[in-house]
Amino acid sequence: MATTPAPVAPLARILRGTGPGLLLAHGAGGSAHDNWGPLLDGLAAHRTVVAPDYPGSGDSPDEPGARHSLDELADRLVAAADDAGLAGFDLAGYSLGAAVAVRIATRHPGRVRSLLLLAGVAGGSQRFRLLADHAIALTGHPALWADHTLTTGFGRSWVEALPAEELAGLRTALAAAPVPAGFRWQFDLAARADVRAELARVTVPTLVVSTTEDGLVPPEQHRALAQGIPGARLAELTSGHLPMVERLPELRELLVGFLANPAGPAGPAAG
Repeated sequence: MATTPAPVAPLARILRGTGPGLLLAHGAGGSAHDNWGPLLDGLAAHRTVVAPDYPGSGDSPDEPGARHSLDELADRLVAAADDAGLAGFDLAGYSLGAAVAVRIATRHPGRVRSLLLLAGVAGGSQRFRLLADHAIALTGHPALWADHTLTTGFGRSWVEALPAEELAGLRTALAAAPVPAGFRWQFDLAARADVRAELARVTVPTLVVSTTEDGLVPPEQHRALAQGIPGARLAELTSGHLPMVERLPELRELLVGFLANPAGPAGPAAG
């Protein structure tokens, strides 16, 4: 006898601004505020921004025992857009969120107007699988996790340029930061996610932003997204995996410019 799946609670989300809809998908181990917070004011000046938290991140409670998937996250993010009254929306995804965004674009093709993929996961990287496994193994070891983030999450140029006292302070802050309850399943899903086979079915204007000093999600992953999506454009930022920290003004300019004119040129690569 078939059983009815248990209902799931709506995802907590940031809702800000007015105007055309913009749906944001965050990365593994982050939250809507962690990953998109520095950009929200600029985006919400012209958009109705909906930025959900995955289960176990931000204000969304963890769901112990659940087996989360790209399909599930895609559907729940679209449900958050529905709750905000958005019939259609532009869509931006960061890291794992880029794979979620591709899945939304192919699973709900009539809803998405344009697609922006930032430092995104395409799939099939053995190196990223190893790095994700290492990140999961470091849960409960704050000092080691801080060093892992400094050497894989941030770009080498940015880290080398930090004054010694700022680097020490950042290392202490990273070690003291709480680990989201959904950290393990999100990193595991990011490492297993593979959207390469569906990229050719994305039909909306797409900008892929590659972080060229990314030590976590290899730039080859970003380029695979751009090469696989028909007509996609590629812009590059000299940054590690956290351009919202390292290159915020340039990143804001790319996002706002693309949203204002998705069919236009991406502009020069930001060095």
